[in-house]
This record gives sequence, structure tokens and C-alpha cells, in this order.
Amino acid sequence: MLRHRHFRIIWLASFGSYLGNWFEFVAIGWLLSQETKSEDWMAFRAAAQLGPTLLLGMLGGLIADSVNRRTLLIVTQLAMMVIALGLAVTVYFDIANRWVLIAFALAQGIAIAFNTPAWQVLTPRLVPKDELTRAITLNGIAFNMARVIGPAVAGGIMRAFQSPTATVATAAAVLSAEAALSRDGSMHGAGALLLVNALTYIGVMVAVLVTPDAPAPPDLRGAWKHPGVILTRSREAFAWVWTHRGPRAVFLAIVVYALLATPVMQLLPLVVSEVFGEREDTFGLLLAVMGIGAVVGGLSMKLVPSWYPMHHFIPASITLGGLSLLLFALAPTLAWGMFIMFFVGVFWMLGFNTTAAAMQHLVDDAMRGRVSAVVNTLALGLMPLGAFLASRVGNTGASLFRRLGSEWVGNGTSTQLGLAFTSLMLFIAGLVMWARRTPEVDGLKPGDHAYDAKPGLWRGITASAHRRRN
Repeated sequence: MLRHRHFRIIWLASFGSYLGNWFEFVAIGWLLSQETKSEDWMAFRAAAQLGPTLLLGMLGGLIADSVNRRTLLIVTQLAMMVIALGLAVTVYFDIANRWVLIAFALAQGIAIAFNTPAWQVLTPRLVPKDELTRAITLNGIAFNMARVIGPAVAGGIMRAFQSPTATVATAAAVLSAEAALSRDGSMHGAGALLLVNALTYIGVMVAVLVTPDAPAPPDLRGAWKHPGVILTRSREAFAWVWTHRGPRAVFLAIVVYALLATPVMQLLPLVVSEVFGEREDTFGLLLAVMGIGAVVGGLSMKLVPSWYPMHHFIPASITLGGLSLLLFALAPTLAWGMFIMFFVGVFWMLGFNTTAAAMQHLVDDAMRGRVSAVVNTLALGLMPLGAFLASRVGNTGASLFRRLGSEWVGNGTSTQLGLAFTSLMLFIAGLVMWARRTPEVDGLKPGDHAYDAKPGLWRGITASAHRRRN
């Protein structure tokens, strides 16, 4: 796969950017969680960062189809770098309260709405179609390798800025980047960490510049300037997704997984501090374990038998992802939670990457940007609703148990109950998809020799009809 020179350059630059993104995620997530101690505020940040996609995602997809895609990537990466620099400055000077963090998340969200569709059409134009699934998997592996390596690299940066009067215990803890990010740690170090994140965008822009030019298709060039075209083209893309059984099934799988799996990322800092009673270093360690699991999940894709089709494998990933998240939500100890988090990472990678690859295989290049926008608009835009759902259900459940006089209700009970609820819903949804499959996900049509849509959970698990015929 990496023999494709332009893809290799983009992959390496993306890896550096992912490292910076994880620096920011850990730093800001921990700061906000410790200042607010609130599931709602974690959901507010997610809404600020991802909500703009719900409003601007369609426009972003149309722009990605009607302008030079390479130019659009340069512009959006530059905007995100400026935003990241502003965030680094406010944290460095210790003026980044909860409202400032939300404001920067909103600015990032607006840039993301235009960057994501442009980014998603980059890989398909750098590699042959028969290698697209492996390319998308390698991108996922890069993202999760950064999740593993990021805390260790950031630890060295934070150590350079640690107060000389730090205690021995704090000096030991600084081996993890996040250990110095609490309010009693070095805000200068946190600012430096975020500055590194801002600078990684330069590498991405340079890498994008050396890729082949990517002008818009002639019939779409400049279409974004005409408001009526935006609505028409967006309706075309949504109609294509919704009226074709294969794309519709993949789309629903992506939305369900995004809505019900991602609350764990927003609420993880509260799980660490309120449920396990641990500090920042444990937060980073859990993220690293999840990253290791995701890398293993990506590498294990080659072990899936060639006869086991995508319309069976996607429901399997969703079902097992929901089960692993449920077990993590109910973990009674840190050791148990750490063990389960590995499997959360495995099925996180499989769930998101298999659905993304399936959609890219089904869509034509002329509609790729707009279809990506349809998926992003609802998947990314609805992600915060999952966190709000977990927050509301968790707080309501915890209040009910308190009124009943339950003695086991603690500070982290609401977080656990909320995550357990969304995870259980995901598990059930996966079982339903597994029992009622959609062969069109693999491009099959009624009458094809491998077409098998007969309902049945055991048939879904074993894919026995496909094994016999292949």
C-alpha cells in the first residue's frame, strides 16, 4: 500500500497531525472535566465542535465537489492552525476558562465542516480502487498509533516546562503528558503542548501541496456560488444514499455507531476521576490502551476470511463494539476497565473503518464529496446527542436510585449509567443488523449467486451461505 508515493507522504504528515490532535484532546478534555465535573459540559464541548457540521456539512460537501480540492484542504488546514494557535496562547496565559474553551471548540467545528469532506475525497484519488479499503484501514491505524505514542511524546514536552519546585511524586507522574495538565500543574507546559499541535498543521499543508492537483469536475465547477444549486445537489446526494439499499444500510450503521459509541470519548475524563478516583495519568493510559486495541483491530482485518462479506462484518463489529462498551461502563475496578478498554479499541476501529470503506466503494467519484457531506452532517452532527443522551439518562437514573435510598450511588454513578444505556442500545442495534442483513452493501443484487437476505441471527453470524458458495 505504501508504495504509492503521494499516499505515503500524506500518511506520514497525517500521523504527525494526529499526534498533535491527541495532545489537544487530552489537555482540553481534562481541563474542562476538572473545572466543571459535569457530563453536560463535556457534551456542550462536543456540540460546539461537531454541531456546526449539522448546519454546514451539506455546504461543505458541495464546496468539496465544486472547487479545487487540494486548494480547499490548504485553506481549511490553515484556518485550523490559526485556531489552534489561539487556543495555545489562551491556555499558556491561563485565561482559558470553560467559555473560552467552548468558543474555540465552536471555531474548530466550523472549520471541520469544510475540512472533513475535502479530506475524505483525498485518499480515493491517491490509490487504486482495489486498494482503497487497505488505505482507509492504514489511515485508521495511523490515528490510533498516535493515540498510543502521543502521551509519551507529550510527556517530554511537559517535563521541560514543569515547575522546578515540583514534588518527587509530580516529577514521576510527568512521564505521562496529562499528569501535568491539572490546574495545579504547569499551564505553560499545557500551552507548549497545544503549540506543538498547531505546528503539525504545517506538515499537512506541505504534504497536500505535493499531491496531484484536484480540480472540480467541469459540470460542478463553481456550483457553490449558486445557492439553489446547493439545495439541489444536496438533495441529489441524500436521495442517492437513501434510495439505494446498500448505501442506506451503511449510512444507518455509521449514524448509529457515531451516536451511541462516541459518548465514551466525551465522558472518559469523568470515568477516570469520578468512577475510578484516578488522575490525569490514568486518563492518558486508558486512551493509550484503547489506541493499542484499535491498531490491533486494524491489523487483524487481514485475518478476516475473504468469503465473510462486509454486510455481515459491519453488524458484527457494531454488536461486539456495543458489548465491549457496556462491559467498560460497568467495570467495577480500574484493572477491569483497562482490560476491557483494549477490546473497545479493537471494535472501535473495525466499526468505523469498515463502514467508511464500504461507503467509499459504493459511491461514484462525481458524488463523493456530497455523499461524504451527507454522512458527516448526520454522523458528526448527531454525535453530541449521544453524549447528551448519556448525560440525561445517567443523571435521571442516579437521582432515582438516590431517592430509593441506594447506598451504592456515588459521584460517578450517573456517568456509568449513561454509558451503560447508550452501549446497550448499540448492542441491540447491532444484533438487529446482524439478523436482518443487506447484501447490497457488498454490491450484490437479488438473483446474484451469493445473494442471501434470509433473516436469522445464526445465519448472520456464520455467513454459512456465503461460505458454501465461495
